[in-house]
Amino acid sequence: MSPASATSPVVGFDLDMTLVDSAAGIAATLQAALAELGRGVTREEMWPHVGVPLEAALAVVAPDVDAVAVTRRYRELYAEHGIPPITLLPGAREALAAVHALGGRVLVVSAKAEPAVRRVLAHVGLDRPPHAPDLVAGGRFAGAKGELLRRERADVYVGDHPGDIEAARVGGAVAVGVATGPFTSPQLLAEGADVVLADLRGLPAWLHDRFGAELSA
Repeated sequence: MSPASATSPVVGFDLDMTLVDSAAGIAATLQAALAELGRGVTREEMWPHVGVPLEAALAVVAPDVDAVAVTRRYRELYAEHGIPPITLLPGAREALAAVHALGGRVLVVSAKAEPAVRRVLAHVGLDRPPHAPDLVAGGRFAGAKGELLRRERADVYVGDHPGDIEAARVGGAVAVGVATGPFTSPQLLAEGADVVLADLRGLPAWLHDRFGAELSA
């Protein structure tokens, strides 16, 4: 825990399948991009790869395509196909508001390109107080997320993927897993999560238990 955390905890959040359910939109956008090449992919095939860099996902689901070109086309199509189906996951608003209620800072750090991250946050209404993050960063995964978390002196990082657990470790933060993505609670614990919640509805109480007592002492 950083010296500032007793009065201002810094809490980072992943985006896809942590704050928002973006699985349908990701699959729809990739389906549209691959359809132009006469290829296809199902939502079930994409599900294990939601939230990882797209080029890495393509290496598994469509290894024979030009991943750079498909990723470029995916980003062009994302506003039309990817954003409309996105919904907030349970407890997302309350989780961000809880950090601010403790006098803390909210970081949203995602593998998604930063302009898309900001569009998603606006789409689901997380771009306005008391929910708006204090920092938004995109294009980062696993250890690269952790480097930013360390620079921002994050106390906690919350995510649904083993890459998010790695990010917390690299960043020197407590790793909080949420079982709202492709990985189960036991899997996240096995990857080294310090705690795993069913979803973000449990985070405000956890934050209060960890930081609230310090604030009232």
